[in-house]
Amino acid sequence: MAEEAKSQGGALAKFLDVIERVGNKLPDPALLFVFGIFVTWILSLLLVNVDFNAMHPTDETPIKVINLLHPDEMAETLSSMVKVFMDFPPLGVVLVAMLGVGVAEHSGYINTGLKWALSFTPKKLLTPMVIIVGILSHSAVDAGYVLVIPIGGVIFYAAGRHPLAGIAAAFAGVSGGFSANFVPSALDPMLQGYTQTAAQVYDPAYLVNPLCNYFFTTASSILIAGLGWLITDKYIEPRLAHIVVDDDIEDAPEMTAVTPQESRAFWLANISVVVGVIILIVSLVLAVDNPDSPWTTPEGELNSFNAPIMKSIVALIFIFFLVPGIIYGYASKSFTSSKNIIDAMTKSMNSMAYYLVMAFCCALFISAFGRSNLGILLAIKGAEGLEALNMPPQVTIVGIIFLTAFVNLLVGSASGKWGLIGPVFVPMLMKVGLSPELTQAAYRVGDSSSNIITPLMPYFPLVVIYCQRYVKKTGIGTLVATMLPYCIVFLIAWSIFLVIYWALGLPLGLQAPYEYIPAS
Repeated sequence: MAEEAKSQGGALAKFLDVIERVGNKLPDPALLFVFGIFVTWILSLLLVNVDFNAMHPTDETPIKVINLLHPDEMAETLSSMVKVFMDFPPLGVVLVAMLGVGVAEHSGYINTGLKWALSFTPKKLLTPMVIIVGILSHSAVDAGYVLVIPIGGVIFYAAGRHPLAGIAAAFAGVSGGFSANFVPSALDPMLQGYTQTAAQVYDPAYLVNPLCNYFFTTASSILIAGLGWLITDKYIEPRLAHIVVDDDIEDAPEMTAVTPQESRAFWLANISVVVGVIILIVSLVLAVDNPDSPWTTPEGELNSFNAPIMKSIVALIFIFFLVPGIIYGYASKSFTSSKNIIDAMTKSMNSMAYYLVMAFCCALFISAFGRSNLGILLAIKGAEGLEALNMPPQVTIVGIIFLTAFVNLLVGSASGKWGLIGPVFVPMLMKVGLSPELTQAAYRVGDSSSNIITPLMPYFPLVVIYCQRYVKKTGIGTLVATMLPYCIVFLIAWSIFLVIYWALGLPLGLQAPYEYIPAS
């Protein structure tokens, strides 16, 4: 199978093999972030006196490289080290969610659920199922990184398929398809806020609907699911055949028949989930446009990042795995005392020890790179270069997609990045008659496509950990080489899809024109 895949892939297969070999010969991923910190420090020292003639897009102040080796900056690095680590976005999400997931996993609840799901799901449909679930997971903010990606590996392993292929398919859906979704998510109003602010720099009266890209992202979900399915089954899984799965996998799922006791425990646990979901839905329905609801902002918004319901997503994940896990454990007799619950949480935290080390190094690197201003300079100079080329509208839009994809390799945060480059892109294209809504759609395509190959994406190290559960020698090179075909195909096909979608005049979303026409 591996040889067949290589012969089919030709030059690409050889290229990926080189990336994998070179990448895996690099130092440990945590050390790479440490080296990145030193490189950033040195570059900040060398470029501190260079005048890049660049203005900050929000406050119009000159942007200069900050010398991180200056005594004041070094003092700031040391004094803020603990806070930078504690504020690292994925840290709390991963650890809190994993406490609940650990109970559900070690009680046997998840394993029984997988056996039940695999009993009626054909092997050939596992890939699209995993990808679509990954796409839908965006509605729960970053839940897909914690839940869907590791379960993708477990499902494939339990079905006798390569677990790394399952992780890759899930990663492609969760992160590669980050801006594709069948239902609105918190990302829509977040990006809309930045887009509207950027548009009002050029036209103070311009308003952007939060669902201005909804129809396009819905159609994109079908595209991403189909492409991901094809890439996984026809190329990725055959190529992974040469990577041998370890024999000593801890808590490997066993696909034995579900016993009557397990079945009874499973459905009792599911009843608790259904009851919890009903209570949550009723409380959310009552909260709609109700500023007095504990779930909403003072303005009555539910989908705002400041709404208590959005801030409670991780806690809800914890509860929705903890409660059924406990019920299943006692009903199936896998738990006999409360100590078993604590032991399950402890085991899940043990598996996160290496991630904590990597997260610490990653957080410090991302902080240093941001403080140096190297990232924003790169984005702004790239946008200025694109504007200077004065290309046709379609080519300009594709140029924005590819520039965003490149900048994404160095600046991981979707909101932070759009907050920086949106005020450059949006007015720039409004000047030539292209709408802010179209510019935002182009940005979302580029941002999503390269998420899956950048180690600076906050959850990338976590995905490496998931892979190492099955293949301990997995390194950054293996994951990048595995995900690169998705990145290339998504980037090219999704760009073409947007241009065709635009040419056909299909609606981008609600109140979303393609052209910007100044108000008379």
